[in-house]
Amino acid sequence: MDNQNPALSDERGFTTEDILWAVGIWTVILGLSPVIVFYMLMVG
Repeated sequence: MDNQNPALSDERGFTTEDILWAVGIWTVILGLSPVIVFYMLMVG
């Protein structure tokens, strides 16, 4: 069998890249939320 897929080798452990992705995504979401709310209030 071919077990060369690193994504399936350790499903329980978080790597640094996973943490950086999560932090980056939440930073974008939380950073744009006030802008979107302000835009909706001004346009609506």
